[in-house]
Amino acid sequence: MSEKKLILVVIDGLTPAVFEAAVDNGAAPTLASLAEAGSYARATSVFPSLTPVCLASLATGGGPDVHHIPHLVWYHRGEERLVEYGSSFGAMRAVGTRKAIRDAIVEMNAEHLSRDSVTVFEALEDEGLAAAAVNVPCYRGRTRHLPTVPGLARPVDGPSRFFYYSLFESAVTGAPLAIRGRAAGSIDAYAGAVGRWLVTRDGFDFLFFYLPDYDYASHALGPDGAREALARSDRAVSALVEAAGGLDAFLERYDVVVCSDHGQTPITEPFRLETALADFRLLKPSSRRDAELAVTASNRAGMVYLLPEARVGARDIAERLQREPALDVILFRDGDDAIALRDGGELRLAPDRDGWQGRAWHALANPNAGDVLVSAAAGVELADLGGRHHAGGGSHGSLLDGDSEVPMLVVGDAAPPATIAGVAPLVLRHFGVEAPAYAHAA
Repeated sequence: MSEKKLILVVIDGLTPAVFEAAVDNGAAPTLASLAEAGSYARATSVFPSLTPVCLASLATGGGPDVHHIPHLVWYHRGEERLVEYGSSFGAMRAVGTRKAIRDAIVEMNAEHLSRDSVTVFEALEDEGLAAAAVNVPCYRGRTRHLPTVPGLARPVDGPSRFFYYSLFESAVTGAPLAIRGRAAGSIDAYAGAVGRWLVTRDGFDFLFFYLPDYDYASHALGPDGAREALARSDRAVSALVEAAGGLDAFLERYDVVVCSDHGQTPITEPFRLETALADFRLLKPSSRRDAELAVTASNRAGMVYLLPEARVGARDIAERLQREPALDVILFRDGDDAIALRDGGELRLAPDRDGWQGRAWHALANPNAGDVLVSAAAGVELADLGGRHHAGGGSHGSLLDGDSEVPMLVVGDAAPPATIAGVAPLVLRHFGVEAPAYAHAA
C-alpha cells in the first residue's frame, strides 16, 4: 500500500507511436517529464476497442464479458430496442436524440453496466477513500448527484467528487463550459480547470482524469494529424502539475498512471454492413415488427443480432460475411464454442488465448453482444446508423494492432499493466484494497 495519492490520466485515442514521438521531441513537455520519472510499455485494449467498452474495462478491471457494455451501439434484447451511446449526431438522431442522450449519460451506468462488476469509485469509497472523476463516461459510484440543469437528466450515482462535462458538478469550480468550441479543445480545457481546482484543495485520494479531445481531433484529421490536440491535452495535465507547485512537489504527493483507452488507424473507405445482409428484413430504428436481423455498426466493429423471426443461424450469417473483403475477422458462437473466421480458415477460441483470440472470446461472451461480431479490415470503417463515417480521418474498434495498442506509463512503484483491464487492479492495490475475483482472473 502506497502512502501517496494516485491520478489516472486517460487520453482518449492516443496511439503509442504518437505518444512516444511527442515525448521524444518535446511536443508534450509535461508528459515527457512524467515519462522520464516513470516506467513505460505498450499495452493492449479490449475488443471492440470502442470508448464505452474500453472505459468500462478501465473503471472495473473486467472485460466485456464482465461489465456487459458491448459496443457504441447495440440491440437491447430485453427492451427490444437499439441503444446508441453517441457514434455521431446522425446516429443519435436516427434512434431518437433524447433517448440516445439518456442512454449515454444515465442508463449506461445505471442499468447497462453489470452489477456483478465493481468500479474503482465504488471499491475505494467503500473503504472510506475519496474518489474523483472528471468527464469519465463510466462513473458509477455511491453518491447521488443532481444535474446542473433541472430536467436535463435524472439524478445519477457517481463518486463523491464528480464532474461530468458541466452537466453534473459536485462543487462550484469556476471552470468554463465544457461543450463549447469542441474542435478547439474546450472539453480538455474544462478538465484542466477542474483538475487544477481539485489538486489545489488536495481534494481526493484517487482521481480519474479523462481527456477526450485528442480522439475527436484524430477522427477528423487522422492519428498523425492531431498533434496540436495532444499539445492541448498535455496542457490539461500540466494544470495538475502547476496546481501542486511544480513537478517535484506534484510527484511527492501523487503517483500517476497515463494511458489511452484504444488506438486509432487511418480510414480510406466506408462500408455499410447492412448492404451485405440486404436480402433479410432488417430492424430499423423506427421499429419493424417482422425484422429478422438487427445490425449495429460503428467505427471499425459491428454486430448482427438474430431476432425471433430469423430462420438462419449465426454460422449462416458469419459465412456470408466472410466473403466481404471489407471485413477481417468474423466471430460467432456455436453452442458452447466461440469461433473466428479469418483468412479463409476457422479457429476455436478460448478465454486464456494470447492476443486477439482471447479478446475476441471475451467480446463474444458478453450477454449483450450480437450473435455475430465483425472486425473491419485495415483502412475500412463501418458506417453508423446515420450513415456517418470518418473516411479521410482516423477510427478504431477492430482487433488489429493499430486499434488495439495503447501507451501505458506508470510513475510509482507498480509495473505498467499489460492490458487496460489491469489498470483498475493496479489502482486498488495502490490503496491496499482487494480487487474483485474477476480482476484477479484477468
